[in-house]
Amino acid sequence: MLTLPERIFFLLVALLSLYLTALATWRIIRTIGRGQGRPDWKALPGRVVGVVLKTVSFAPTFRTRFVTSLFHAFVGWGFTYYLLVNIGDVLKGYIPGYQLLGAGSLGNLYRLGADVLSGGVLLGMAYLIVRRFLVRPDALATRATTLLHPKARAGIRRDSAIVASFIVLHVGGRFVGESFGLALEGRDAWQPLASAVSRLWSAWAPGSLVIAAHVAWWFALGLILAFLPYFLYSKHLHLFFAPINFLLKPQRRSMGELDRLNFDDPSIEQFGASRLEQLSWSSLVDAYACIMCNRCQEACPAYATGKVLSPAALEINKRYFLNQEGGRLARGEASSQSLLEFAIPAEAVWACTACGACIDVCPVGNEPMRDILDIRRHLVLTESAFPDQLQAAFRGMERTSNVWNIGPEKRMEWAAGLEVPIVASTKDFEILWWVGCAPATDARAQKTARAFAAVLKAAGVRYAVLGSEERCTGDSARRAGNEYLFHELATANVETLKRVGARRIVTTCPHCLHTLKNEYPAFGGDFDVVHHSQLIQELTEAGRLHLDGPAKALLTTYHDPCYLGRHNGVFDAPRAGLAAAGVQLAEMPRSRADSFCCGAGGAQMWKEEEQGTERINANRVAEAAATGAQVLAVGCPFCMIMLGDQVRQAGVALEVRDLAEVVADRLPPSS
Repeated sequence: MLTLPERIFFLLVALLSLYLTALATWRIIRTIGRGQGRPDWKALPGRVVGVVLKTVSFAPTFRTRFVTSLFHAFVGWGFTYYLLVNIGDVLKGYIPGYQLLGAGSLGNLYRLGADVLSGGVLLGMAYLIVRRFLVRPDALATRATTLLHPKARAGIRRDSAIVASFIVLHVGGRFVGESFGLALEGRDAWQPLASAVSRLWSAWAPGSLVIAAHVAWWFALGLILAFLPYFLYSKHLHLFFAPINFLLKPQRRSMGELDRLNFDDPSIEQFGASRLEQLSWSSLVDAYACIMCNRCQEACPAYATGKVLSPAALEINKRYFLNQEGGRLARGEASSQSLLEFAIPAEAVWACTACGACIDVCPVGNEPMRDILDIRRHLVLTESAFPDQLQAAFRGMERTSNVWNIGPEKRMEWAAGLEVPIVASTKDFEILWWVGCAPATDARAQKTARAFAAVLKAAGVRYAVLGSEERCTGDSARRAGNEYLFHELATANVETLKRVGARRIVTTCPHCLHTLKNEYPAFGGDFDVVHHSQLIQELTEAGRLHLDGPAKALLTTYHDPCYLGRHNGVFDAPRAGLAAAGVQLAEMPRSRADSFCCGAGGAQMWKEEEQGTERINANRVAEAAATGAQVLAVGCPFCMIMLGDQVRQAGVALEVRDLAEVVADRLPPSS
């Protein structure tokens, strides 16, 4: 098909394109290498099949925006298939009469796939172009108060226009070129779409069709060569970095599990991250994998309530900065600006509730929440720059081992009048109840503790509590960035739990659950930890807990705590407990993994909420009230406090109750 001069010219241009692409690729590799840590390659083999299925199916994108995700999948499936099509077309240009996979059944299926998927790409791009450039939904915008790289506001649209134009022209050019060939050689039943289009050229002379097909070949493949060097600077790079992200992301017990810092090496002076290269290598991969789809921004409770935080803006800013300074970083130099200067302002850093919604919803596996918590670590440990209100919380944990700053001698006052066994005087127990700071010290949360004690007694569970030996797990310290304080609390708690021989632990607080279960193993504490909703379900199903007391026919809605549901995957147990108690459940629109935060996580419980258009707990209570429920059931003391405060402040006709209280109401009177 190609003349000898054309073959030589195409080869030279292809080599130039590949050379420029290789330079950019090497720069990206060296830039990512500037990040902290290294990939765990041993995890890769076990992930390959799952990642291939996830990538081919585009399953993560269908979590939200189903219609848009479907049209995006049309483009993705077709464009991926075109990796094979382009190879076939190059060989066809160099080898006269060549047909990829031959003229038999395999070749027929190949041509059918190319034809149908070409149509799918063009249809999908038509939808996406209209959506982005004509409809322009709010979901694709970022409010003006949010920090965004100077080049990003116009650059994202420009990049989208370039990528969209390339895909349409490349696939469209190849598709039309195929129709020219069919008009010349005769229609092909295995290419129904291109055959239909070929009728438009039925009156053209054979010579004109040959020239048109030739031009189309150069146009389609020439665009590939022109686009390749730009490709690595565009958001289209997510096509390759999304699978890389899924393949190499560090293994964690939970999305919220944080890495342990090394305080034993006196030569280490930098903790957390103040500059891009101080983030982990996987955080830099996140920037390259980002689709800039703003799904994380939509899910973020801080952004939804008018705060300046946008997890999407954080990733976008990182990406534009990498494009701007990648060469500098690749050469081993320090970045010219701190993360607070170009990526995310301090106000946004302290607005994060660490709810994990951004991580959970991201279709390419990005983790912006982790970047924010790393920045907090730097601010607290290196610069001592944090909201003044957190000082009281830190002081309480340092002096009395709890945020409420109540002495250990008062730790058991919640159990006055109850027969609650303490480890120190109990020889044999099947489960250790980690009561937690809130149930032990907060007046409202104490009712939950007393209700759960009644449940355990009714089920005949042999349990014990630590009493005055129990300390805060350190969750709030760690989420606030005070990793050293967390380190001290975690080390002491693990030592205590090992000494008392704790085999199984139950807790009424999801934050305690998460910390004991997912973060203490790094400190040598591997324990079997369950939430009280899980234990209630277990006891009910085993026939140990009988709920046949008088029923209260109150319509109830359930709020999924972030650290119980999204972070630890416990969704069914609380609902099973409520069902066992005879509750009629009215689900909120945002429930289970899509649950909306109460506003207390990420140490927000101990500081004033950042400025916004509304409070996070107000947003959630309004959603709960809209269900028409009379009771708002929770499974977390922080959620109890935050949502209860808003219910009282707004005068909403809702009673906020822990599920243990709801279950305890159905205990037989003799219990």
